[in-house]
Amino acid sequence: MKKKLNRYTALIATIFERHYKKSVMSFEFERGEIEVVADDLGIKLPKNIGDSIYSFRYRADLPEAITNTAPKGKTWLIRPAGRGKYRFVCCVVPSLVPRDGLAETKVPDATPGIIEQYALSDEQSLLAKVRYNRLVDVFTGLACYSLQNHLRTTVPDMGQVETDELYVGLDGRGAQYIIPVQAKRGNDKLSVVQIEQDLALCAAKFPNLVCRPIAAQFMREGMIALFLFEERRDGVRISGEAHYHLVPPDEITPDDLHAYQQRTPLARW
Repeated sequence: MKKKLNRYTALIATIFERHYKKSVMSFEFERGEIEVVADDLGIKLPKNIGDSIYSFRYRADLPEAITNTAPKGKTWLIRPAGRGKYRFVCCVVPSLVPRDGLAETKVPDATPGIIEQYALSDEQSLLAKVRYNRLVDVFTGLACYSLQNHLRTTVPDMGQVETDELYVGLDGRGAQYIIPVQAKRGNDKLSVVQIEQDLALCAAKFPNLVCRPIAAQFMREGMIALFLFEERRDGVRISGEAHYHLVPPDEITPDDLHAYQQRTPLARW
């Protein structure tokens, strides 16, 4: 993996260098440039050429040769810009790392035993735990229903996008919601680009529903962080965060229940 990332780092850094100019905060490049740069550098490309870009969009940090050019308080992102096109953008992004010291909420673990027995510590395992324990309902205060896993579709001006799971929700007024969920295991990083894509997907495919994007991340054994997002004029921002600890029912004490009753409800929207 390290060797692969070293190759990817050389590719993305060279593409950036060939386009970047001082004071430029945004520019586009095409997928085909990867092959040109690889040939120039003598780098053997992977079978999945796009993985060299995907890695930096969702999994790995961009190389310092790129990040060091960003003004203080801003970060470079790679956004989709249409079929086979991408856009480097330098902007302010929220930290998507679970906060230390945030109070946890114990939830009786309703994950079926057979799921626990065979689940792996990956995104699918996380999505299953979120689904069986109704954490989207608990977090949003809505009645929520899983609609589809791994929806892959195209969005105007973006190209192909994918979300890990889609829920539909209903509140007490009868208003209906579309809730895209992105899931990450502990070592992987949440990306604001994925949230932007989820917002664009919902606007294109579900224009009559209220979109409330959520991200889920394993923190440690049995602990899951959920983030709620909203779109503002200055970009995507976190509007809510909660940490849920899945435990056997007998580990929830009367003191725990009393403490939860005293809490101020989460301001969701």
